[in-house]
Amino acid sequence: MNFSLPRRALVGACVAGALLTTAVLPASGAAAASPTVPPLDTKALRAAISDLQHPQATAAQLRVSGSAGQWYGTSGKADLRTGQAVRADDRFRIGSITKVFVATTVLQLAAEHRVDLDTPVQHYLPGLLPKDYAPITVGQLLNHTSGLPGATGPGVPDMSTPEDVLKHRDDRWTPERLVAVSTRAPLKFTPGTRQEYRGINYVLAAMLVEKVTGHAYGKEIDARVLRPLGLRNTSVPGDDPKIHGPHVHGYLAMSDGTLKDATDFNQSEAWGEGEMISTTGDLDRFISALFSGKLLPEPALDKMFTLPSPDVRMTDGSPASYSMGLQSVTVNGITFWGKTGERWGYNSAMVSTKDGRRRAEFSFNPTHRDKSQTQMTLRIADALTKKAPGRH
Repeated sequence: MNFSLPRRALVGACVAGALLTTAVLPASGAAAASPTVPPLDTKALRAAISDLQHPQATAAQLRVSGSAGQWYGTSGKADLRTGQAVRADDRFRIGSITKVFVATTVLQLAAEHRVDLDTPVQHYLPGLLPKDYAPITVGQLLNHTSGLPGATGPGVPDMSTPEDVLKHRDDRWTPERLVAVSTRAPLKFTPGTRQEYRGINYVLAAMLVEKVTGHAYGKEIDARVLRPLGLRNTSVPGDDPKIHGPHVHGYLAMSDGTLKDATDFNQSEAWGEGEMISTTGDLDRFISALFSGKLLPEPALDKMFTLPSPDVRMTDGSPASYSMGLQSVTVNGITFWGKTGERWGYNSAMVSTKDGRRRAEFSFNPTHRDKSQTQMTLRIADALTKKAPGRH
């Protein structure tokens, strides 16, 4: 098992980034309409997060909100050493959900006419990408149609064992270094013609925010999103490896099966695309405000609900599923828009129907970073969308 940077992009896209099952499909076109969501099946929701053996996990929490019903539940321990149970205000690493905050900020700048989504990123960040790269527009970064390759070559840690992962927990990366190791190869396809999920797209998007505003991208997110919405438990940690305040610990299973605490971990390797910390409550407030138009004017928000044209497909041939900042999946006929996230010891999601009638945020703490994580994700997705037995 290879734990290097390219694998992180792969796992984020294929394991956490998509609910991979025949029951879950990308929505097509702009925003596919969903049927009415069923009443909440609290028994199924409880069962979905209570099984901490499939996958092996130390804790889980799930918040369901919206006009179609509300529920919150937890299982497991936030801290195995103290035995502390999970609490509603416990913070956790949200991984690639960070991208929704970055995309919101870029789309705000576009609405302010400070960024043009159809202008190549090379215009804003001259000299950063290889000279032989075709123009890549800002919009193509946001919806993962840039064609950028993955990280390869010298300087990319090959973390092939969990022990190696923890050896690199204090590594510090700069965004420039992340770009450098991710652009050694040619573009994988002509920008705009296909779609492939790549974290480097959002490293560049965050660098764009900094270039245009003159401020750290985390400061812009704080000023534009966190403070206006009162998201006091959400933060952009930068080089700080700790989660401050009440939080859930993340653990990794070592090669001999023992668990090691992986909570303290420098997140600069996920700069701009996966480093943020939050809570289920803050994420719910964020996605509710975003979808209701409190953060973006309607033309900009529409771009978050618009997938590429049908002729643009994922590199594996499946339909495109990423818009500018969000991903769309349909589960049992119910279409959700949102984002999943993954860091070592953490797996999370923030999703909502477009009308906000059903919103859900979850976080669980898998001890293995592999495809087994989808087991809990799929249980939760099924419980959110199926009618309870006996209901018609």
